[in-house]
Amino acid sequence: MNKIYRLWSNLRASFWFVPSLIVATSIILALTLISVHSGRSEHWMARWPLMFGAGAEGARGMLSTVAGSMMTVVGVAFSMTLVTLALASSQYTSRILRNFMADRIMQVVLGVFTGIFTYCLIVLRTIRSGEEGEFVPSVAVSFAVMLAIGGIVALIFFIHHIASSIQASSIIASVAGETMAAVDRLFPEELGDGPEGDTEEQPPHLQPERTWQPVPVKGNGYLQSVDKEMLLRLAKDHNTIVRMDRGIGDFVIHGTTVASLALEGPVKEETAAGLLAAFSIDRYRTVEQDCAFGIRQLVDIALRALSPGINDTTTAMMCVDYLTAILARLATRSIPSPLRHEDGELRVITLAPTFSSMIAGSFDQIRLSAAGNVEVMLQMLLSLQTIGSLTASPARRRVLGEHAQWIAELGERTITAPHDRARFDTALARARQSLGTQPVQS
Repeated sequence: MNKIYRLWSNLRASFWFVPSLIVATSIILALTLISVHSGRSEHWMARWPLMFGAGAEGARGMLSTVAGSMMTVVGVAFSMTLVTLALASSQYTSRILRNFMADRIMQVVLGVFTGIFTYCLIVLRTIRSGEEGEFVPSVAVSFAVMLAIGGIVALIFFIHHIASSIQASSIIASVAGETMAAVDRLFPEELGDGPEGDTEEQPPHLQPERTWQPVPVKGNGYLQSVDKEMLLRLAKDHNTIVRMDRGIGDFVIHGTTVASLALEGPVKEETAAGLLAAFSIDRYRTVEQDCAFGIRQLVDIALRALSPGINDTTTAMMCVDYLTAILARLATRSIPSPLRHEDGELRVITLAPTFSSMIAGSFDQIRLSAAGNVEVMLQMLLSLQTIGSLTASPARRRVLGEHAQWIAELGERTITAPHDRARFDTALARARQSLGTQPVQS
């Protein structure tokens, strides 16, 4: 069932799924409207000859025109899409291309264009004249006109959507929204069975007390997701402990260990197969169980904006703002312990991101690239202050204080103008006061 669900999820996420579904619907609609044509419908449609009175040649000409124009529009739409993807990849980061490919509006509009073309082909094939006897499905032909008008509206909307979607604010907000949704899924307010806390590492005393048998992975790729319920069931069924050796988002190589079992003897082949079935490995990372990948995308956009060739401080500050929104939501959540228990027995030892790793992944590289950029450093200090105001955890506030200290050291080395230094010192003092930290004496 897990494999079927993954297959269905990948199918729904694929770019061609929605257009194919719309094309199939257009074929069914065409066949249905053609079958509606009968002697009674001809008598009813004769009351409106201007609307339904087209002959065979007129119907063919109209359908051919609509079909040809839709194919032209499809070519224009696909060209616009490719230009948008190329622009987004070069201006921001190639990792956001999957966000564009997964855009439902883009998929629906392209599906509408191809669906109208397919509809016209199906209806056009049924029109007869001459010795064969005339047959013109007037309802289906008239509906093609309505579809063509709808296609024009869809084209106008598509152009507006493309122009909006390539703006930096739209791209950053989309990535941040997807990441915050992943935070809500991965770190719910009700954590269920198992202790809670801000554990940063695996409990060291668990490692030497048991003999761990490795389970090598088959294939190369990124670890996209893990079915922890399946791991829990497997550990319970075999009365053992499962330890994850690679975390979500890690790149695994064929033959290396992805997980280990606490067993005295070698792992049986069927047990290893059942364990590997809980891990989803593919060529790319996804945000579904990997909110660190969403943070990585925003950081990449900020680094590109801070590069000397682009030097777009506003976009970098926008990325810091949305990173703050993500981390602020995380600051109010409890991070589950890496230990998973069943009926009081330890069953699974997981690898999961920590609050410290999330903060480091968000700010470390941006801080290094922001040397001398006063506005970005001020924005980062404000972000740390905002995140700290939402958490009462001493450990988390200590982590935020460390990052504030590192920004202070960077500012001391790179800010030389007295006016800018005064602004920076004021913001730094405010952040330290909010976080309850003291400056480090040199």
